[in-house]
Amino acid sequence: MQIEARALLTLYEPRGDFQLNVETMRRAGLGALFEAFLRLREKLEREGLFDAEKKRSLPRFPRTIGVITSRGAAALRDVLTTLDRRNPSAAVVLFPVRVQGEGAAAEIAAAIDTAGRRGECDVLLVVRGGGSIEDLWAFNEEIVARALRACPIPVVTGIGHETDFTIADFAADQRAPTPTAAAEMVSPERARLLDAVHALVTRLGASARHEIEGRMLHVDHLARRLVHPGARLRAQSELLGQLWARLGQAAARAIVERQWRVTTLLQRSRSRLPNVHELMATSVQLVARLRAATRATIERAASVCSRLNANLSHLDPTAVLERGYSVVRDASGQIVRRSISLSPGDLLDIRFAEGAADARVERSRSKA
Repeated sequence: MQIEARALLTLYEPRGDFQLNVETMRRAGLGALFEAFLRLREKLEREGLFDAEKKRSLPRFPRTIGVITSRGAAALRDVLTTLDRRNPSAAVVLFPVRVQGEGAAAEIAAAIDTAGRRGECDVLLVVRGGGSIEDLWAFNEEIVARALRACPIPVVTGIGHETDFTIADFAADQRAPTPTAAAEMVSPERARLLDAVHALVTRLGASARHEIEGRMLHVDHLARRLVHPGARLRAQSELLGQLWARLGQAAARAIVERQWRVTTLLQRSRSRLPNVHELMATSVQLVARLRAATRATIERAASVCSRLNANLSHLDPTAVLERGYSVVRDASGQIVRRSISLSPGDLLDIRFAEGAADARVERSRSKA
């Protein structure tokens, strides 16, 4: 048997020895097949069958994976083992075919067409183990290449070894160097996905805690600035009571002081009888001035009380409701301040100046 080999020639200079390292070897006489391979590849390439823009992207998380190969092939065991290890939740549909020999190319093309028409798979694997160019020739047939491009499902080929190239590899959407690599290409590694999910959950938790802590600090800041209307009313009421008490004390002191002065003047008048009329006139004047001062003091106090009472009335929530406004609360009892916090179907409690009503949100608008 004659063979053709590709070898690397090296020289060991100290002894002058030549060494021949064989890289590939095949039976002689396969040049015709290789020429046929080149002619078909050139023809299909001119037609645009291998254009990159026609290639489809693979699904990231396929639920069902179709496999086209021989039922007893080692490539099938490698694919099933890899899929079970990396993504055991994915379903596998086998389309058994002959992968070499007469009629194998027609079976492969028919299986690709069947998988496309059934449409139950998210991605399709066309795989076969290594072999000679004659063994892999079924994947160099034009019928297989055209079936691959006509298939509506993304197709990955894993035919032979890393150095083997077939027409099917050029026509497929993705080419893998081996059947195992093809299975890895369509199956995300479960452990890596779980690690990514765990990392995302950790980041989400940290971000949520940071956001909640920031909101809590903001709420505490607002709570320190916020004064409840009831507390403000109580403070104004206490101030009004203090002013009223001070007014009464001031009026009492003024009356006592005036009485003391009148009494003192009367006592002096007894020692000066000729000036009794003068004393009486002075007493009348003092009483009149006392009454005027008391009246003015009371009027000022009344004005202050009226002004405080007006301020209190502005703080009265019921006065706001009397002007036509209402208080809207959600199902948790929180006051609704922004329409963006509402969703269709939310229940609302609306308080009016007199009575209340229940309502349901039909739609919300961000602007009036």
